[in-house]
Amino acid sequence: MTSQSEQSDTDAEARAALHEAGGLQRLGEWCARRFIVVLLLWLVALGGLHALQGAFGGTYSDSFSLPGTQSDDGARVLARHAPGTGGIGAQIVLHDTRAPLTAVRSQIDRAVGSLRALPHVISVVSPLPATPSGPPTGALTADGRIAYITVGFDAIPASFGAAYLHGIDRAVEPLRAAGVRVEYGGPLGELARPLPTDLNSEVIGFAVAVTVLLLGFGSVIAAGVPLLTALVGVAVGLSCLGLIAAASTFASVSPTLATMIGLGVGIDYALFLITRHRQQIMDGADPVTAAGRAVATSGRAVVVSGCTVIVALAGLYVSQVSFIGKLGVAAAVTVVIAVIGAITLVPALLGLVGRRIDRYYVRKPVAEGLPALRAGGTRPGGARQVRTRRVRTWQGGTRQAGTRRSAEAQGTWHRYAQRVERRPWWFLLAGLVAVGVLAIPVFSIRLGHIDDGADPRSFTDRRAYDLITEGFGPGANGPFLLVVDQSRVPRAGRPALAAGLTEALTDVPGAAGISPLRPTGDGQVLTATAVSATSPQSAGTSALFSRLKDDVLPRGVSGTAATTYVTGATAAAEDFLDIIRARLPLIIGVVVALAFLIILVVFRGLLVALKAAVLNLLSIAASYGVVVAVFQWGWGGPALGISGTVPIESYVPMMMFAIVFGLSMDYEVFLLARVHESWLLTGDSRAAVAHGLEITARVITCAALIMASVFAAFILSDNIVVKMLGLGLAVSVLIDATIVRLLLVPAVMTLLGARAWWLPRRLDREQDRYRFRNRYRDAGNRP
Repeated sequence: MTSQSEQSDTDAEARAALHEAGGLQRLGEWCARRFIVVLLLWLVALGGLHALQGAFGGTYSDSFSLPGTQSDDGARVLARHAPGTGGIGAQIVLHDTRAPLTAVRSQIDRAVGSLRALPHVISVVSPLPATPSGPPTGALTADGRIAYITVGFDAIPASFGAAYLHGIDRAVEPLRAAGVRVEYGGPLGELARPLPTDLNSEVIGFAVAVTVLLLGFGSVIAAGVPLLTALVGVAVGLSCLGLIAAASTFASVSPTLATMIGLGVGIDYALFLITRHRQQIMDGADPVTAAGRAVATSGRAVVVSGCTVIVALAGLYVSQVSFIGKLGVAAAVTVVIAVIGAITLVPALLGLVGRRIDRYYVRKPVAEGLPALRAGGTRPGGARQVRTRRVRTWQGGTRQAGTRRSAEAQGTWHRYAQRVERRPWWFLLAGLVAVGVLAIPVFSIRLGHIDDGADPRSFTDRRAYDLITEGFGPGANGPFLLVVDQSRVPRAGRPALAAGLTEALTDVPGAAGISPLRPTGDGQVLTATAVSATSPQSAGTSALFSRLKDDVLPRGVSGTAATTYVTGATAAAEDFLDIIRARLPLIIGVVVALAFLIILVVFRGLLVALKAAVLNLLSIAASYGVVVAVFQWGWGGPALGISGTVPIESYVPMMMFAIVFGLSMDYEVFLLARVHESWLLTGDSRAAVAHGLEITARVITCAALIMASVFAAFILSDNIVVKMLGLGLAVSVLIDATIVRLLLVPAVMTLLGARAWWLPRRLDREQDRYRFRNRYRDAGNRP
């Protein structure tokens, strides 16, 4: 017999679960019943937020700092002692195939003067010597046909707005009129890029979604509702993000990332609710009740899944780099709106269409494929033969007799689950081998910063990059600025310091050239420029940076009070890379731990939560491997519009981990929710796995195809980072929906059996008391 304390704990858990489901069900029913009010509120939000964003919304730029890094400290030292040489450097590249550029000296001088007069410009360096017989500046090739004007800005040019480019164009117009080719390099070239548009990606993603929904479920209206809600959610989310961007700086890739994630989860969340709702309609429920039950069941899974994604994205702030954390915020904004839309807008639309949801169809409409298990009855049509035994269950708030049932398989997915049940170790081994093979490239991953050489040749900064490479070598596209602060060195010791540095900077491995040391105007700082023999994104450039920072410069000032720095845009990128390498393991640990706790609290199974975390880590490793093979190894890269091989952008693995881990939990939560429902009803762990697979197979497969297509469509973007994220996210969804869901999850759940839902008794009781106390006190009840 059950003891009184155990009975009390079980009663508390049941009442708490009913209270939670009841709240969501009342919300769904209210939205379905008052659909006009809900739809009007969403229309007001859509129009009002869009108007506010147009009037007060901010802009996006890649301007960010890394306080505390040696490159940032060096830039500050240089700004104090030589204000005219600091700032954000950009190049205006000149090319004349007809004659040396010295023939257009007057036009170059006019352009330099006009550039100096522009706002935000703190320095302009002409490529020509002061006099025809003067010493060369290093910015003009030996044949005189390629040169570059160096312009220093007080901030990232992209933050000035597109109109600022008109002033640059007017300044160099005399050169273009003289037949000189002019290209903008570096940060100035980024300002001159065509405005990014992801319309093609969005159209392709929507077209695939429509096709999958119509083929998978047949109903035209049911296919349109997820697309409509996802589109409205993304529009509202982007308006919210634009308003937030007015108060804080977000990266230029933020709206694209938010759109990508918002469309994917928005369609998926709506699809899961609509599928459950339509099955309820087919089973005879009225539309309002069906919508309420869908929100109470699938809606709860949506909330849990959304919270998991948001927690994973919030974990990016563990990096302590605001640039990374804000990318997570940008994606989380549209996820929050997608969750709200799923539990309010979706039931409102379902209430609006009522029983007409399957009126228009291209094939016989289907929903979940099989009705859910019910206590104390059989399926309509006698789809299963069941054996029952008496249990006590909560229905309608009253403890009453029900039945536990284990079912004989009739559906395809149920039979598949039974095959897994008979040979779980073989399926587990097959899944692990598949994931392991895909993950092999990850062991050779090289993080770095993708330079302008990977951009399309239609971009002016790519053309400028190619001209500089042709005239001065690839390293000239990302030189290092060496800064030596000798302010604490006695004047008598400074000549010896300069001599020691000169010796140390002679014949440095990996350097194509290092300019002579020059003092600033006040004599307190020495500066030099180091050019790598390789491109800024190459491993050789990273090695030269480390060599200069950790060995060459410290050796040159050894025994003195001088302080050395390696600064500049390329140095800042290398410091950023070092930060990412150091903090990526911490982010992985925090996100995995938080997701583990969420699954543990929701499903009350220690091994289930542990299994979810481990399998998702394997899925992410496999998706990393595919990204490395395509971008770093070059397998299929040209077919995706990638010029050559590139390193993996430093922050992409961090972003991918947070997003992929969160999204992988989507299908895990929806599958586990159905398995858990069946387990609570039948007490048969193996039958519960089969039932969960059978019920969710169609909807999860369709949802995965839609989400993968939405992500894959962004491979068409000109932005190499967006391509990388799009491919990585698409592959991860496919791996999760196939290898993980079809092989690993059923095999592991079968092997675990009833142990999967085990929870230490003390933790179980404490969780019961916590849930019961808080939920019932909030509702005005007393335990």
